[in-house]
Amino acid sequence: MLILALDTTTASGSAALFRDGVVVVERAGDDTRMHAERLPRELMAVLDAAGARLADVDLFAVASGPGSFTGLRVGIASMQGLALAHHKPAAPVPALDAHAWRLRHRGTAIAAWMDARRGEVFAALYSEDGTLVRAATALPPDRTLDSWRDALTASRPITFVGTGAVRYRHEIIARAPGALVVDEVPLLAGAIAEIANATPSIAVAPHAIVPVYVRRPDAELARERRRHG
Repeated sequence: MLILALDTTTASGSAALFRDGVVVVERAGDDTRMHAERLPRELMAVLDAAGARLADVDLFAVASGPGSFTGLRVGIASMQGLALAHHKPAAPVPALDAHAWRLRHRGTAIAAWMDARRGEVFAALYSEDGTLVRAATALPPDRTLDSWRDALTASRPITFVGTGAVRYRHEIIARAPGALVVDEVPLLAGAIAEIANATPSIAVAPHAIVPVYVRRPDAELARERRRHG
């Protein structure tokens, strides 16, 4: 099984190639350029590094969100186009699930926090084995922690990971003294490929992929404010 995976939820994002049970190449993107300027070139570079051809890919996997609205649209459209052109399926993978994937089975609950800007975080809570226990929200850090009060007061430790965890480390430690915060923000493309391989049922026809925004796009909110202004 050859899986080409892409994450465009952040400015840098990442791309990866999974072959026969192993991520053989995973690279961060060039965050000095927009995703639309870099794709599909960065995907081709990953294939070249692994000595693979686009025609060999069995499955195209992509982060479905949440994250940068523009980045999500560009990333999903790129993978849809490649999958359609090669008559292959595509697998949408939630970015928060990808954050939690490689931390499962380490003996702690997992809190995936992505910086959503505007003083908010995209957040979801997972059990020790990676099962989702609190669905994704877009709230300020304090309100997110309030909504998780029962989990934070439980005896089990929680590991926080992602750009939001790094940015709001002090708030997390103040409200959840036993919490662990991962300092390094992980690349997601490799985990996206692994999830797609482990859960083949999520693969769909390329046109069926729907972005997961969690909150409404800024442009839509701005239009609503103008209507009611």
